[in-house]
Amino acid sequence: MKFNEYLRNIIETRDTLLCVGLDSVVEKLPDGFPQHIDSLLDFNKAVIDATLPFAAAFKVNVAFYEMYGAKGWGVLEKTLAYLPDDVVTIADAKRGDIGNTARMYAKAFYDNLGADAVTVNPYMGFDSVEPFLEEERRGVFLLCLTSNPGSADFQRISDGRQKVYEKIAEKANQWNSHQNCGLVVGATHPDELAGVRAIAPTLAFLIPGIGAQGGDLWHSVQNGTDEFASMALFNSSRAILYASSGSDFAEAAASVARHTRDKLQEARRHKRSKRELK
Repeated sequence: MKFNEYLRNIIETRDTLLCVGLDSVVEKLPDGFPQHIDSLLDFNKAVIDATLPFAAAFKVNVAFYEMYGAKGWGVLEKTLAYLPDDVVTIADAKRGDIGNTARMYAKAFYDNLGADAVTVNPYMGFDSVEPFLEEERRGVFLLCLTSNPGSADFQRISDGRQKVYEKIAEKANQWNSHQNCGLVVGATHPDELAGVRAIAPTLAFLIPGIGAQGGDLWHSVQNGTDEFASMALFNSSRAILYASSGSDFAEAAASVARHTRDKLQEARRHKRSKRELK
């Protein structure tokens, strides 16, 4: 099965657009967890168990584990292995290099870690992205218009016809021969999301920024999902992970995840009802 078909099936089967980000930080572990790398796995497992009923995907930010060296990489491996098969697993690695280097990155995240998808920086062009696209079951989310304020420094540069992020969306369409190419577009840019979706109407979108970054959830669902109000994952990390610093952290994470899922579903139903009225 091709990745985009797999993603659509997961979203429809689990009936949610929520992606939970496991950007776990030792210093922010709640009460009862020693502030040590060895505690991260138990924390991650508890958050996964609590939020699984509300999520279609989990995104693991690789940097938060790599910083601890071999032990951190071990926690990363075990976290991804703990996730069940009926959710999409995303390695948020933002890799981007050419030739054999890109191929080794692809092997690391697909073959070694078993991730369903990986985030990739397309700055170096097609030969830096191609190795990630070769296996149709594995997805690639290209950085397009990211949620951070500095995204304007380069991504909005225009040649008078297109901005850089629009060109990336156009290229992603061209590179989608295996139906496994997608885009990262931040919920902090809800208006631009509509333009990107118009350029890439069938691609999978990974949309961060609806949690602690304060992105516009409602309009991002209206503008970022496809015509069937699907094919988009909305990531929330800190707002869910650190909903409580006490012993009730798992219950608090579940509560925020449920609330976020419900808000996404409300916006999704609205878009679907508008489509049915046409």
